[in-house]
Amino acid sequence: MAPPPPSPSPFPFVVIVFVIVFFSLPLVSLSKSTIEPCSVSDACPALLGYTLYADLKVSEVAALFRADPFALLAANALDFASVPDVPDRILPAGLFLRVPTLCSCADGIRKSLSTRYRTRPADTLASIAADVFGGLASADQIREANGIQDPSAVDVGRTLVVPLPCTCFNSTDNFLPAVYLSYVVRGGDTVPAIAARYSTTVADILACPSMFPRYASDYGMLVANATYAITADQCVQCSCGPGNLNLYCTPASLAVSCPSMQCRNSKLMLGNATIQHTSAGCNVTSCDYGGFVNGTLITKVSFTLSAPHQLPPVFEPPTSVIRESYLAPTPSPIPEAEPGGPVPSRKPSPSVAGTFTLPGVSPSVGPAGSSSEGTSVDRMSYILNLLLFLLLLIFS
Repeated sequence: MAPPPPSPSPFPFVVIVFVIVFFSLPLVSLSKSTIEPCSVSDACPALLGYTLYADLKVSEVAALFRADPFALLAANALDFASVPDVPDRILPAGLFLRVPTLCSCADGIRKSLSTRYRTRPADTLASIAADVFGGLASADQIREANGIQDPSAVDVGRTLVVPLPCTCFNSTDNFLPAVYLSYVVRGGDTVPAIAARYSTTVADILACPSMFPRYASDYGMLVANATYAITADQCVQCSCGPGNLNLYCTPASLAVSCPSMQCRNSKLMLGNATIQHTSAGCNVTSCDYGGFVNGTLITKVSFTLSAPHQLPPVFEPPTSVIRESYLAPTPSPIPEAEPGGPVPSRKPSPSVAGTFTLPGVSPSVGPAGSSSEGTSVDRMSYILNLLLFLLLLIFS
C-alpha cells in the first residue's frame, strides 16, 4: 500500500493570510510618543503640531491650549500686528499650526500639563482625545491624569487636565539650538516615508537661543527659525532667521503701556542700529534686548560686523487651506503659502502621536533613538502577533 501523499506545507496558506491581513486590517488606534526621562523641575519651550478640527477663532485655539493669541500667531509667522481684531479672526478647519507650550518634568518624564479642557454635552474621553486634540493625547492618558474611574461617565462642565507630549533634549541637536515639535502621524503615513520627506526622524527645528539672565522672566526663550515670539508683557517681539540664527528683538506695539526701550548711555532705541561702511565690511552698532526683569526691559549696545538683520516674512491669517497629499514634496524652508505648509482637511481617522519635523521648516537630524513608531509599525506588530496565533492553531 502506497504511503499517503505528504500534506501540503502550511506556510503558503499562512503567507496568503499574512498578505490579506496586512492590506485589510483597519488601522490600529494607539497613542505613542517619544518619551524623554527627566529628573529636574525646569521647563523648556516646545511646540505642539495641531490641525484644526473645525473653523475656530484665533482666540479659541489659543484658549484650548491656554496660550496667548498673539504668541500663537507669532509662532506661525502670521501677522499679529497689522490685522485688525486678529484674535477674532476665524482660521479654517484643516490648518496646521505650531502651538507654543512649556515642556515640564512630571512623573519622571517630559510632558506639557498646562492645557485644560472644560467638558461639554456628548463629550467622551475618546472624542476629546481624537477629535478636539487631534490625537496628541490618548483617552487613557486623560483618564489617568484626572483619576477618572469610569471613562464612559464624564461629567459635563468638568475641567480636565490634558497631558500633551513634548521633549526638550536640552533644547539642542548636534550641539545646535533647537526646539522640538510634537507631530501626530496620520493614517497612511509611514515612518520611512515621513523620515524620507523631512530627512529626519524627529521634529527638531533650528532655533535662535536667548542669552537672558536666569532672573529674567523670559529666561530660556527659544524662537524657531523663520518665526516670531512675543515677550515682556507683549511689549517686545523677537524673531529668528532667515539669514542667521541670531535672536533679533524690536518693540511689539501690542501693549497699551511699556517701559523705556532706550539703550542706556545711547540714543538708540530697542531694535535700532547704525551702520558704518568700511573697507572691511559693515560696522553695526545696535540696541539689543537682554530680558524682562521686574517690569523693566534690559537693553544693551552691541557692536558687530554683520549686515543688517533680515526679518522673516509674515503672512495674513489664511481663510482656507489647500488640499494635497501628506507625502507631497518637501516645501521650501521659507513658505510662500500658508505657514506650516498646506494640509488636507481633517478626517476622522486613527492616529499615533509621534514627533516628526514640521512642514515648511528645514530640519536637522535629532538624537538617536528618539523617533516614534508610526501607524504602519503598530499594524505590523499586530500582524506578527496574529501570525504567531495562526501558527499555533496549525501546529496544535
